Amino acid sequence: MHLEFLVEEASLESALSQLLPKILQSAVTSKIHAFRGKTDLLAKLPNRLKGYQAWLPADWKIVILIDKDLEDCLKLKQQLEIMAISSGLITKSSAQKGKSFQVLNRIVIEELEAWFFGDVEAIHQAYPKVSPNLATQQKFRDPDAIKGGTWEALERVLRKVGYHLGGLEKYKASSEISQYMNPELNRPTSFKVFYRGSLEIIDNQQV
Repeated sequence: MHLEFLVEEASLESALSQLLPKILQSAVTSKIHAFRGKTDLLAKLPNRLKGYQAWLPADWKIVILIDKDLEDCLKLKQQLEIMAISSGLITKSSAQKGKSFQVLNRIVIEELEAWFFGDVEAIHQAYPKVSPNLATQQKFRDPDAIKGGTWEALERVLRKVGYHLGGLEKYKASSEISQYMNPELNRPTSFKVFYRGSLEIIDNQQV
C-alpha cells in the first residue's frame, strides 16, 4: 500500500518525514509533496486531484493536510471535500459507512506548532533548556487553543531560554522536535484525528 501526502509547506513535510515511520506499518510506503503555502496548495489541488483520478492504483490513498490558520474549519474542510469529489475521487467523509475511500482530508487546528506543544517532552528533548513542565502552564494545556499563534508562542518559549535567538527557523525546529515525538501520546485533538484517520486509511485497503 502507498500513501500520497499533500501538505502546504516544508516544515510540515519535515515533521511528517519523522512521524510517518512511527505511525505507518512497515509494508506501507509514502511520499510527501510540499507546496509553497496554503494558497498554492488550494490553487493547484483541483488539477492535482484530477490527475490522480486518471491513474490512481487501487492500493494508493491520498492524504491532504492543511493548516486552519484563521479560517472557518468546517468551510475549509468542505472546500477540500468539494475539490476531491468534483475530481471523481471518494473521500472518507463521502464514503458510505464501512466502505472504502481514496482521499482523507485533515485540518491542523491553528498551526503545525500546536502538535509540538502536544508533546512537550519532545520539545524538551530537542531543546533541553525548555522546562519539561511546560504543559502544566494554563496557556499550554490545550495546544489547539493557544492564543496569538502557536508558532509565535513556540518562538517565545525557545528564545526565552536561548534558542532560535534570530527568530524561529520553522523547518529546523520541525525537524529537531518531531524526531522525538510519540504519536500515540500526542494531546491535540487535531493530531488525534489525523493519527486515527491515518490508521484507518491503512486498514481500508480496497477501493
